[in-house]
Amino acid sequence: MLAKVRSGAIVGLDGAIVEVEVDISSGLPAFMIVGLPDAAVQEAKERVRAAIRNSGGTFPMKRIVVNLAPADLKKAGPAYDLPIAVGILLSSEQVSADIADTMLLGELSLDGGLRHTNGILPLVALAHEEKIPTVIVPEADAGEASLIEGVKVIPMSSLSQMVGYLQGEISIPEYKPETIPDRASPLMNITDLAHIKGQEHVKRALEVAAAGGHNMIMCGPPGSGKTLLARSLPSILPPMTNDEALEVTKIYSVSGLLPSDTPMVRQRPFRSPHYTISNAGLVGGGHWPKPGEISLSHRGVLFLDELLEFGHSLLEVLRQPLEDKVVTISRAQGRVTFPASFMLVGAMNPCPCGYYGDPFHKCTCPSSLVSRYQRRISGPFIDRVDIFVEVPHIDYEKLTDDRLGETSEKVQSRVTTARARQLKRFKGTRLTSNAEMTPAEIRELCHVEDAAQSLLQAAMKQLYFSARAFHRVLKLALTIADLENSDIIKAHHVAEAIQYRPRRTE
Repeated sequence: MLAKVRSGAIVGLDGAIVEVEVDISSGLPAFMIVGLPDAAVQEAKERVRAAIRNSGGTFPMKRIVVNLAPADLKKAGPAYDLPIAVGILLSSEQVSADIADTMLLGELSLDGGLRHTNGILPLVALAHEEKIPTVIVPEADAGEASLIEGVKVIPMSSLSQMVGYLQGEISIPEYKPETIPDRASPLMNITDLAHIKGQEHVKRALEVAAAGGHNMIMCGPPGSGKTLLARSLPSILPPMTNDEALEVTKIYSVSGLLPSDTPMVRQRPFRSPHYTISNAGLVGGGHWPKPGEISLSHRGVLFLDELLEFGHSLLEVLRQPLEDKVVTISRAQGRVTFPASFMLVGAMNPCPCGYYGDPFHKCTCPSSLVSRYQRRISGPFIDRVDIFVEVPHIDYEKLTDDRLGETSEKVQSRVTTARARQLKRFKGTRLTSNAEMTPAEIRELCHVEDAAQSLLQAAMKQLYFSARAFHRVLKLALTIADLENSDIIKAHHVAEAIQYRPRRTE
């Protein structure tokens, strides 16, 4: 007898319908899975065999062929365990049920229990798109699955419970999620800006960067607070919208990084990879591509500490994602596209010893070495950075001052107001922040007063701005204007934006 069960496969961050066909015929006992299964799917044979026996069922000692259609789509992961097991029970007539309008997802343990499975969110979203009304998922993943409205989610704890449900012996109610809190979950320890002594101009630069989603590099001697300042950035970023939270949650679901007690990621990501990371680890890749650090930073911050220690090729592969906000990975089997709309924040020393330009420590590096060291970052990469700020040595008086600075909560309030202006400005478009504007939007939306135009013209002639640098100055000036609730870019907005332009030692 032939049985068919619906399931799904992950392709990049999207889902694809997979039909699990099970045929049991007479002949020598055999168990074959066809349809481009990977090793994890092939190993499902032993998990399914043990799970059926330990759940009170009988594993047929016949010729069993499982086809995962379409046959030209690679099937990876253990999410097919449950549909294969149910298909065998239906085909061997141990269970009789109509599940044509149901999608089944889940990994089986040897005792028949259902385990957490990666990629539930995009697969349930696929069921909604394909108008499949019911999805059966592991109990541990019900909260994640329920984020997609319009789909009936049935949580299942074991294969034996699944059999009872299909035969009508037990009734399992639809999963009803608890109210999702509006506040961000405490996923990390965050430093409040009020506890960082001095560096007021750097805090201002962080505020501007957060308000417009701009890339930023901090340069200064060791111990000046660059890393601490960068780690305080999440505390002033605006809360994610529901659409942004779903995008980020989908990435973390596919990557297997979604916390079991957090069905939706509410806090903007902050990723800080070590400089020994590989290209595939940073950008994404592998034989079957998975999201890298830049996609895990989507809608959040990618912090590169000791920026100049990252290999030249690592920094160069960031150029295209920084510009296009997506990364496309091509393989012989096809290509996938991952989102990569992130803020790049880098921290670097000005020279190998770290003390070039520091009035309190003598630099031991020859000028040629300093110049060569800073040239590890190419001009095209530097051109994609909106804000470059010096982080000087902190004085003793500032370190021992008992007064607290402005709190992150107050700064976040201004940043959130500026972002709200931008969302209103970009309503009906794909844009969410000033940093994402193209030259077409800049020409249409940046209204510059005459004095500011004159200042821009002088800067172009004297500082030799490229066309990209010119547009980035305008975007940065627009963000500064947003922080002041101004619809017009004024001369002092442009002046501050020019002050943040990247520069290097010649």
